[in-house]
Amino acid sequence: MTTLYIRHPARAEGEGAPCRFAVVGDGGTIEQQGESVLRSLTDVVAASRRVVLLLAGTDVNLLSLAMPPLTGARLRAALPGLVEEHILGDPNDCVLVAGPPAGDGTRPVAVVARDWLEPLVRTLLAQGARAVSALPGQLCLPLQPGGVGAALNGGELLLRQSQYSGLGLALDANPASALQTARALAGDAPLTLYVPREQLGEFGVLLAEAGPGTTLEADDWAHWIAGAKSSSFDLVPGLGAAGARQTDWRRWRVPIALAFLGVVVNLAGINIEWLRLRGEAEAVRKQMAQTFQSVYPNQPMVDPVAQMRQGIARAQSGSGQIGADEFIYLAGALGDASRELPRPPGISSIEYKERALRVRVKPETVDPATVRQLQAALSARSLTLEAAAADNWVVRSTGAKP
Repeated sequence: MTTLYIRHPARAEGEGAPCRFAVVGDGGTIEQQGESVLRSLTDVVAASRRVVLLLAGTDVNLLSLAMPPLTGARLRAALPGLVEEHILGDPNDCVLVAGPPAGDGTRPVAVVARDWLEPLVRTLLAQGARAVSALPGQLCLPLQPGGVGAALNGGELLLRQSQYSGLGLALDANPASALQTARALAGDAPLTLYVPREQLGEFGVLLAEAGPGTTLEADDWAHWIAGAKSSSFDLVPGLGAAGARQTDWRRWRVPIALAFLGVVVNLAGINIEWLRLRGEAEAVRKQMAQTFQSVYPNQPMVDPVAQMRQGIARAQSGSGQIGADEFIYLAGALGDASRELPRPPGISSIEYKERALRVRVKPETVDPATVRQLQAALSARSLTLEAAAADNWVVRSTGAKP
């Protein structure tokens, strides 16, 4: 994704005045640059991740005001009263953004007309901009340590004296007058003046008349991009909700409808499957009840599965068959498996409880190898041996639940 930088002309030049723009990639390379009216930049705006407006210095007033140490909502509420006597017009009709406090108790404040900036930002958002920043153009000039940076472009002079101090002036197109004005505003500080590349020769001739300490450089997008990245004076947050991108729900009508339809179809499928399974379960329960009633017609039905198991066990016991979870079978199987061991374990006690054989053994008569051999021998007889401790075993049928 790319960042679109737009040097917006002064408000006085009219709505149809062309803007200089540059498209910058993530690596900092300038992929495209040119000049066009803002309404013709729709495709470039929509393709960019972020749009950075460099506002004309004549449209942004930078003040340095002494103010109490306020932050957040209190600072925003106090700003109109603090700037009222320093501007013409109603402060409530302006966008006011305060910068960080300086060491002398003052704070920089940027002032721009709301009825001009808000439609400008809304236009970019309507063109598809994902995020918009608006910076004072004078604070996007390269910051010269101990010096002053200035730029001449047509009838506008931009001047930057420090990180948060700068101004913009509307001048005539006379190069000599513009150069003298820039030199006078810079005072005794060294001045670096950025002029269009095609005017370097013309200003070079006039440089001797401006006095010492003045350096000429070609106006280049690289300077403005570097200066914009170092500036944190964004005016768009001062617009509040008007500067935020509004979600166009009309674009999402079809995806939302499809998602809703998918949820409805899945819910319908789940309910249909649940009804089918419930019907099958009911049919199985009825069949089980019929079978139980046919076998035990005089016995009340509570749990047909458990009752039929008990009936089968009683029938097997009555016919002389021994169940795999009965005491005689478990004890006999344990005795047979123990006799297969090189050294049978010494059994202290045997208790039959909950269809399992609980055996207490003498610890000195067993070791882990013996337990493993005994478990293998019992497994061949469909029994399990659980050794909760070296002297505490539980033997049960593999078909019996713990």
